[in-house]
Amino acid sequence: MPHFENEPTIAVDDTFGDWRDTLIEDGFVVLKGVLSQGKAQSYVVRMYKWLESFPFGFKRDDPSTWKPQCLPNNMKGGMYHDYAVQHEKFMWDARCEPSVVEPFQKLWGTEDLLVSFDGMNLTFPVNPRPTSAPWPHVDQSPLRKGMQCVQGILNLAPNGPKDGGLVVLKKSSKLNELFFKTHTMKEGSTWSPADWYGFSQEDVEWFQAKGCEMVKVCADPGDLVLWDSRTVHYNVLPETDNTRAVMYICYSPARFASEEDLQEKATLFHERTGTTHWPHANIFRAGEKHPERTAGEPYGRNRPVEEPEEPEILLKLAGALSY
Repeated sequence: MPHFENEPTIAVDDTFGDWRDTLIEDGFVVLKGVLSQGKAQSYVVRMYKWLESFPFGFKRDDPSTWKPQCLPNNMKGGMYHDYAVQHEKFMWDARCEPSVVEPFQKLWGTEDLLVSFDGMNLTFPVNPRPTSAPWPHVDQSPLRKGMQCVQGILNLAPNGPKDGGLVVLKKSSKLNELFFKTHTMKEGSTWSPADWYGFSQEDVEWFQAKGCEMVKVCADPGDLVLWDSRTVHYNVLPETDNTRAVMYICYSPARFASEEDLQEKATLFHERTGTTHWPHANIFRAGEKHPERTAGEPYGRNRPVEEPEEPEILLKLAGALSY
């Protein structure tokens, strides 16, 4: 496995005098009103329309169709990573919103960013309610030192304490390096040994004994949730009658990417293939993570229903055009 110590980073003792300090200290931050509530709702409508494009019977105005047999393949109750959803026009429109990109430009100190080809989450209240065991994990290898990936959730619907969503172990990012120095890393991961690690309950209790608090992150429509990929986190399903609607959006500096990764990223963009949460590394096909999810499915697609337009800013974010 390669060693990553010399990669660019933001250190745990860096200070900025704004929300970036909260991100570094707590491992996450909620930026309020990045999009208007009206704009957020317009994206939810487009997400519903995407679900209605499948021949499974889903109708946004008919709750009786808000059930697994009327929906395309998803995971964890409503996470969509298949069917080229990552490259639907509405997903790229959101990624190119100036107010969504700007916080990442401020965080990394550059306008020259790449964006992840990540999916979306539309989780409906259904009965009987599905269950999902906690799956606490981090998305950054202990071989990478410092803050090198900051994940994002563009929140599009009301998301309160019982509405499902992101759970973080507050301040765990600052203990990440110590944990891996004092624990033996288990073999295997969801994506690769390099940038995913799942924690046991005993591991979680180690962080809690050192003062970390488990927090369900709440947000309003149009808020942007950011978290350090070294922060222990997972998601929970809704307990209320509210629908959860989010897009997973993450940007990092183009200079972080190797030439090889940039070439692969451009290829996957043109093929309309999804990748991981990482914009500049882990550049491999999303389907390689879980090829069994759509194996044998009678209806599939490998291109978006509505292809994105390709202005210069989009091509640069996609790694298909150099800065």
